Amino acid sequence: MIEWVHPGLLLILGAALIPFLKGKAKKGYLVGLPAAAFLLVVFLNPGRYGVFNFLGNELVMGRVDKMSLVFSYIFTLMATIGMVYSLHVKNDLEHIAALTYAGSALGVVFSGDLFTLFLFWEIMAFASVLLIWARGKEAEGAGFRYLLVHVFGGVALLAGIVIHATQTKSLVFGALPHGGWGGLLILLGFLVNAAAPPLHAWLPDAYPEATVTGTVFLSAFTTKTAVYVLARGYAGMELLMWLGAFMTLYGVGYAMIENNIRRLLAYHIVSQVGFMVAGIGIGTELAINGAVAHAFAHILYKALLMMGMGSVIFMTGRRKATELGGLYKTMPITFVLFMIGGFSISGVPLMSGFISKSMTISAAGEAHRIAIYIMLTLASCGTFISTTLKLPYAVFLGEDKKIPAKDPPINMICGMGLAAFFCILLGVWPTLLYQLLPNEVEYHPYTLEHLFQSFQLLAATGLIFLVFLKKLHPEPTISLDTDWFYRMGGRGLIWAANNPIAAWETFITEAYQNVVIQPMKRFVALCRRFDVGVIDGAVNGIGRAVFGGSGFSNWFENYVVYGFINITGYANHVAARIFRRLQTGSVHNYAMILIVGIFFLVNFYLIFREQIAAVVMALR
Repeated sequence: MIEWVHPGLLLILGAALIPFLKGKAKKGYLVGLPAAAFLLVVFLNPGRYGVFNFLGNELVMGRVDKMSLVFSYIFTLMATIGMVYSLHVKNDLEHIAALTYAGSALGVVFSGDLFTLFLFWEIMAFASVLLIWARGKEAEGAGFRYLLVHVFGGVALLAGIVIHATQTKSLVFGALPHGGWGGLLILLGFLVNAAAPPLHAWLPDAYPEATVTGTVFLSAFTTKTAVYVLARGYAGMELLMWLGAFMTLYGVGYAMIENNIRRLLAYHIVSQVGFMVAGIGIGTELAINGAVAHAFAHILYKALLMMGMGSVIFMTGRRKATELGGLYKTMPITFVLFMIGGFSISGVPLMSGFISKSMTISAAGEAHRIAIYIMLTLASCGTFISTTLKLPYAVFLGEDKKIPAKDPPINMICGMGLAAFFCILLGVWPTLLYQLLPNEVEYHPYTLEHLFQSFQLLAATGLIFLVFLKKLHPEPTISLDTDWFYRMGGRGLIWAANNPIAAWETFITEAYQNVVIQPMKRFVALCRRFDVGVIDGAVNGIGRAVFGGSGFSNWFENYVVYGFINITGYANHVAARIFRRLQTGSVHNYAMILIVGIFFLVNFYLIFREQIAAVVMALR
């Protein structure tokens, strides 16, 4: 009897069937698979599933509690909405990568040990980069930078896990030490995925370069799994409180001056994740609930915003705010749905952002963290200006650029409509979300005090926007961020490789030729003459004496010795042709082979783990 079905593995393994389906069956399957995963998590009961021993360590693939369930609900819901939005996409690899990405995020959420967490963490990195590379050659550079940063984060995470496991003799994933090399390296690995400055530049660098649909998935999973693991492992760490508050202002500041419409939204991911990280750092039950609730709400409204701007790019081919304007006439449905997302991220009452963001800000006030309270409030005002006022004004209102466009295909409108529906539903029915949160804390967002403060801030911020409208108009500029350092560092390394290192290599090669190779050639020639003149003569003489002449010796040499050599050479030739087919030179293919190989090994172990354990015990 099957104890349970892992929702993440359902998505990952189910994605392998996509290339074999066609037409309406494929479209139904693309939506039905994540919907089935959603139903699985809805009917999950708290407990531990998929528990087994590996080399003396207990691994838990399914730790189900309120914290993991609330993230699994929104991950599977978002995967379903994202697939609806992506139904027009013909690229099977993109669909496979998206579902594998969502499935690996679920794997992280349900992991009860650090080994399983790391396995799904790395699959998530490799699957997500395929959504960037799916756009083609123009996204290759951003994809490689994204992958390099996440490989660095993965190495830090693995090193921290090894040190932590060595010191504690345990792989259990729970509250982690806030100090020591093990705990700090694990924290570093988590913060890379959380896009915490100065480790954040990969996000605004890579997300805008992904496909129109790929960006929707990217905005949902990587940073939110980081929020989840930080809430699990580092709740109450004061460093996170200050770092999160700084993130809120840092992201808003860059969003204010950004011209690329999706990069502007990407910087707001940094800012909004800052609210969650700050709540985790505050560490009270209300703050943790606020961080989790905001992660839930953020996935929906950020996906809606990305879908809105993605629709603009899809229908116009333009990505800069300075190149757009007047689209409310030709794309009215997209405009209305985008504004719902804008009102949600800004915390307008009756929208999802209001019931989540206010919880974190209130937690800062109740904890008497006045500086944090002020920083979060200022970031909220900046979000309202840049996302809800400045961006839609530049794209949909403002100067009419007479751009020929229309609303996107029906599946894209339906995807946006679903996200907008849930943004409103959670805003008017907050208990629907609050009852899912990990801590039992009573909180009422719709008090007169909260409503008055919200309307006061929104009105003042709107007035500031009107006064400084001309100053806030987008300009065709490029914003430098911390990725400048590793971009320039990479160029420096290439220059060094092509100049001093290449010159040194030439010197070493010539010296090696003169000092080692040439004397060795002369020695080998001398040995050959000795072999032919002395050794072969002696062997031939012995052969004639033993085998009665050279006839048998020649036959043995021609048919036995050379036959063995020819068979060996032919086998090597066949093997070379086989491996040459695998060596395509495409990193996309290698990544997919790596992902498939990892899951083959994992499933092989799950099937034959008892036999493997018996063999290991016998070898001991």
